[in-house]
Amino acid sequence: MITSTLPVSRATSEKSEHTASIDASITAWALAARGGDPDAVERFVRALHRDVVRYVAHLSADPQAADDLAQDTFLRALAGLHRFEGRSSARAWLLSIARRAVIDSFRHAAARPRLSDTRDWQVTVELAQPCDLPGFDDGIALLDLLAALPDDRREAFVLTQVMGLPYAEAAEVSDCPIGTVRSRVARARATLVALLAEAEAPTAPAA
Repeated sequence: MITSTLPVSRATSEKSEHTASIDASITAWALAARGGDPDAVERFVRALHRDVVRYVAHLSADPQAADDLAQDTFLRALAGLHRFEGRSSARAWLLSIARRAVIDSFRHAAARPRLSDTRDWQVTVELAQPCDLPGFDDGIALLDLLAALPDDRREAFVLTQVMGLPYAEAAEVSDCPIGTVRSRVARARATLVALLAEAEAPTAPAA
């Protein structure tokens, strides 16, 4: 049975704590990589590669470009590791770089004819889609629901509810106030709840 609510449960809290623990390890690897530790560089890249691909695919709306944008993101990050001081998590820092990489790609593409306007970012995101979010089972696809959200609300929801970033770090990535992120997430959740309720509603029999 599909639930029409998105509860904040103990499991969600435990997941957040687990994410925070992982982020602490990733940040430590980034700091060690800054010091020239090659093993730390490999661990840092491996730990965040999936998140970067998922995020740039979501922002760029072009799954064919996701790998190139992810590679560009890591090249920028590794070149700028000397500036990373660990004041925020390495994940938030890296996703901020990924966001700038996508924006730069848009600016570059604006000077060229666009070959396709197909919004098929879902193809790439689906490869890394979480399967344990409450309310998204029984054939209700998270990606189909997210596609109905405005871009800014979808980004805020993906960052906080799918990738698990704290609101403060999501605000840093999105370059907007934390209150704006909270508002976008709240509106996104309200829309998703409404869509779930609509999916649950029995279909009227044909006359």
